Amino acid sequence: MARSLLVIIAGLVPAMAAAQELAPRAYVPLPVSANAINLTYGFSTGELLFDPTLPIEGARGTIQAPVVSLFHAFDFFGRAASLTGSLPYAIGDFSGTLSGTEREVRREGFGDIVVRLSVNIAGSPALRPAVFMKTPPPRATLGASVKVQAPTGQYDPTRLINVGTNRWAFKPELGYTRRTGPVTLDMYAGVWLFTSNDDFFRSAPGAPGNVRTQDPIGALEFHVSYDVKPRLWISADINYWYGGRTTVNGALSRETLQANSRFGITGSVG
Repeated sequence: MARSLLVIIAGLVPAMAAAQELAPRAYVPLPVSANAINLTYGFSTGELLFDPTLPIEGARGTIQAPVVSLFHAFDFFGRAASLTGSLPYAIGDFSGTLSGTEREVRREGFGDIVVRLSVNIAGSPALRPAVFMKTPPPRATLGASVKVQAPTGQYDPTRLINVGTNRWAFKPELGYTRRTGPVTLDMYAGVWLFTSNDDFFRSAPGAPGNVRTQDPIGALEFHVSYDVKPRLWISADINYWYGGRTTVNGALSRETLQANSRFGITGSVG
């Protein structure tokens, strides 16, 4: 019965991590050859919902995720473009009461590396720093990006809960940015696509793994940010995602459908 609790949690965590992004000003252009090192920290906590027929009560999860990212802006056939590589480190604690018995599990380690290529296809030509400083920011831009998540994270096929996902994931996305004075509006629409995990939960070392697949997850993001002063802005953020049902060895789990939203506030100091 303890494994039943972990099976459901394992089906939820990868989808939650993929869809809950909140990234304001992701398509705001920067001058060619600009570089940056970004350090971010994510924290999520709350209840976990399960099939009501299962004897599970009070299930909760907490995920901490510091991330280091390297950013580089460049000229892509005359358009402003950027390449970002991110390496997360995840710390997750999960607990619940199963048939009157408290159960807990903790996972910690490096997650899957994520690489994002972004190109502003309208409204933002590539500009060298000297020209960029003299040019007013565009009132509106349309950008496109593709994010690739590689299966490099810590993964043990004999465990049901892992930091890594042991699969590839891809997210094509379109982003529209509109600037009016100190106010910037961002709207994104994208979809996560997943390959299968062909080594999901071996019942014992040396036993064959199961095949776990996941449906695409559609995601929308909206951000309204305000320039408090040069190099300082604050953003109100909201997103919505839908999809992500999982299948193990051909058996569909309808309880793993993701349909939710997230609110947040982001601040940036340059």
